[in-house]
Amino acid sequence: MTDTKPVQRDAYAMILDAIDLGVYRPGDRLVENELAERFGVSRTPVREALQRLETQSLLMRDGRSLIVASLDHNQLAELYVVRTELEGLAARLAARHAAAEEVRVLRQMVAEDHERLGDPAALNRANRRFHKQIHLASHNRYLVQQLDLVHRSMALLANTSLAIEGRGADALVEHERIVAAIEAGDGDAAYAALAEHISKAFETRLKHDSANDPRL
Repeated sequence: MTDTKPVQRDAYAMILDAIDLGVYRPGDRLVENELAERFGVSRTPVREALQRLETQSLLMRDGRSLIVASLDHNQLAELYVVRTELEGLAARLAARHAAAEEVRVLRQMVAEDHERLGDPAALNRANRRFHKQIHLASHNRYLVQQLDLVHRSMALLANTSLAIEGRGADALVEHERIVAAIEAGDGDAAYAALAEHISKAFETRLKHDSANDPRL
């Protein structure tokens, strides 16, 4: 007999994806019944998902409402420090442990991403996949778990630095250096290339935010 039970949809994952994709941006209010209707689930899993996201500081209270949290300058700097160290470690371990097939996948990703340079949203999604592939190539499950938490917090950034003119092409050059170091089995070079890549992204974001600050 065929099981016709409907597939349970993960409300937490769907809300998190919506934040990550910019459907809900920092400051946006999340309403339980509206989310339930949007994602086609009951209100109970939505309520539980919202509580979980609040516990993880991805949502914050604004009176009685829950809104998507935002990162101030200090939080942003702290996040990039942690991200640099953890991503650098992932690249170092990938240089030691990545299989030849994993390196080929990374190379293919970089080659294909050149075709996405005119589409910042697509390039941003591809960039996340590229970094995730490096995490997995580290072959360290505990590091992957910690990096998942860091990238969850990255979803709170209102925009991607890859949308800033010239940054996309520069990022792909940096990706090529990272892959070359991993392929060469040079852990120190892989760490340095990845750390420089994150530093350049942070610097680009800071300059853009400063230039577009309405208070200045």
